[in-house]
Amino acid sequence: MQNPTLRPLAFASLFSFSLVGACNTTPGATKADSVPAHRVLIVVTSQSTLGPSDEVTGLYLSEASHPWTTFTEAGLGVEIASPSGGDAPIDPRSIDLRDASNRAFLAAFADTESGGWRLRGTCRLDSIDPSRFDAVYFAGGHGTMWDFPNLEAVRGVAEAIRRQGGTIAAVCHGPAALVGLRDGSGRPLVEGRRLTSFTDAEEEAVALADAMPFLLESRLRDLGATFEGASNFAPNVVVDDRIVTGQNPASATGTAEAVVELIFAAAHDRDGGA
Repeated sequence: MQNPTLRPLAFASLFSFSLVGACNTTPGATKADSVPAHRVLIVVTSQSTLGPSDEVTGLYLSEASHPWTTFTEAGLGVEIASPSGGDAPIDPRSIDLRDASNRAFLAAFADTESGGWRLRGTCRLDSIDPSRFDAVYFAGGHGTMWDFPNLEAVRGVAEAIRRQGGTIAAVCHGPAALVGLRDGSGRPLVEGRRLTSFTDAEEEAVALADAMPFLLESRLRDLGATFEGASNFAPNVVVDDRIVTGQNPASATGTAEAVVELIFAAAHDRDGGA
C-alpha cells in the first residue's frame, strides 16, 4: 500500500511524470503538447553506503526536491540522472514529510513500498546527451563523495554543458563533482574561482569527517579554488562565471534560483535582448 502521507499529491505528480516517459523527467509545462524551452539535468548519487561501511547514505532529499520545485515552477524541464542509472538511494536521515516539496517529489519519483527510499528509474549519466540541457545541477548527499569525483561521465556532461554556454551548479557535497573538471587548457576548472561546499567545520559538526574519503572544502582549496564558507548550516550561495555552488541543504533553493536567473539571462542575451 502506498504511504498515505504521500497519496494526496501522487495523482497530479505522477500525471506529469507520465507525459514524458522513459527516465525520471518532469516537463516544465502543464499541457501534454507543451515542450519546455529550457532544461536542467539533476544528477544524484548512486552510492548507498559510506564507503565500505554498512552505514547507509544516498541523496540528501531536500537538495533535489527544493531545486526541482524551483525549476519546475519556473517552467523548466527537469531530468534526473545518476552515475549507475536505475533506482537511486535516498539518505533516510533526510526524509522529512512535513516539507511540501519533499512530499511532492517523493510522490512523483520515489519507491516507498519495498523497504527503503529510492528514486525510481533515473537515467544513466553516461547515456545523457548534454546538448539538450541549459544547466546541470549536482545534488548532494554524502554518497557523492565516492561516485562523483573524477568520474568520466560527470566530466563529460558537465564540461560539455559549460562549453555550450550552460551553467554548472552543485550544492553541499554535490561540488565533489567539480573535483575532476578541467578548463580548456587542462587546468582544474575550480582554480581561481569563487565557490563553496559543505565545509570542513560542518563535516566535523556532523561527526563524519573521519568517514569521508577526503574533506571537500580542503580538496577544493588544494585545487586552487577561492573558497567562501559561511557559518555552519547557514544559507550560502556563490556564483562565479556560470558556476553556482551552495554550502549545505539550506542553500539548495537559493542555488536553484541562481541557476534559473542564469538560464533566462543567457536566453535573453541570445535573443538580442528582446
